Amino acid sequence: MTDQPRQDNPPLDNDALAALANAIRQWATELGFQAVAISDAIVERDAQHLREWLAKQYHGEMAFMAEHADKRADPALLEPGTLRCISLRMDYLDRDGVAPLRILDDPSKAYISRYALGRDYHKLVRKRIAQLAKRIQAAIPSAAGRAFVDSAPVLERALAQRAGLGWIGKNSMLINDKAGSWFFLGELFTNLALPVDPPQTTMHCGSCEACLPACPTEAIVAPFQVDGRRCISYLTIELKGAIPEDLRPKMGNRVFGCDDCQLACPWNKFAGANREEAFKPRHGLDNRQLTDLFLWSEEEYLQHTEGSAIRRIGYQRWLRNLAVGLGNAPTTPEVIAALQARCQSDDKLVQEHVHWALTQHGAIL
Repeated sequence: MTDQPRQDNPPLDNDALAALANAIRQWATELGFQAVAISDAIVERDAQHLREWLAKQYHGEMAFMAEHADKRADPALLEPGTLRCISLRMDYLDRDGVAPLRILDDPSKAYISRYALGRDYHKLVRKRIAQLAKRIQAAIPSAAGRAFVDSAPVLERALAQRAGLGWIGKNSMLINDKAGSWFFLGELFTNLALPVDPPQTTMHCGSCEACLPACPTEAIVAPFQVDGRRCISYLTIELKGAIPEDLRPKMGNRVFGCDDCQLACPWNKFAGANREEAFKPRHGLDNRQLTDLFLWSEEEYLQHTEGSAIRRIGYQRWLRNLAVGLGNAPTTPEVIAALQARCQSDDKLVQEHVHWALTQHGAIL
């Protein structure tokens, strides 16, 4: 669909459009999606919430959140001709792997957010959506649209809520009452006037605020408000410079992303199991010692993160994050030796965090 020129909407009547919507749901299921729903392209209320969030500077260095704000507010500006947004859900939690809490409870291990343990979801999910788009276009040659997976100014959670796939919870995650929040979202913008699904109008967090105290860095400053500058996902992935010293001890052994608010959410007892082999943990990253990962050479890092979302932060920030984790680890000869091996790193960012970590152990040279 993305390579085709824009054409007028096909002259389909309501019955034909409804039949097509049902076919899209079936095709999406065959492509490995656990849910699909359709919404209009109106997200102004959520766009206003974004503007208020940006005004508080909660986005930190994530300048991309502020750029193209008009396109976030109006999908038709991002993709001209858009009439509907098809939102799709793919579950990723590996229930057969090492339990997340087991790693978090062992400060010698490296905790990597569950979504990043396998193949980069951006590529896999987007490829599947592109396949769905081809099926639609084969049925309706004048159909046009564009696929998105967390890669453009799209308010994906707002669109998914509007399509009825869940509600945005107090931790800012999209939560589904039958599937929790351990899932990826993707969108297909289309020029087809498909019938829309009922939006999610009820919020089921109720009085529960389990996610707020569960956040290690107190990033959830109030229900439905996350200060991104304190979020461990931001600190370990988006932040390019030094991690603020006051937040380092709070990070524990979390070296790429953070799942604590999801682990605390009671709705995740209903989370679906991953059905994609590509999302299974690779290279034992769901159960690795901090020291092992810290001693990877750059060549080993590139080899073991090929096709992984972890690759995006680069080798130096990987070492930076691991140095913080080692600074929070129990003092052992192995931890001290690993840190001292990189004490004279040529990279100033790595060197500064290694020195901090050694200081935590009273072992600075």
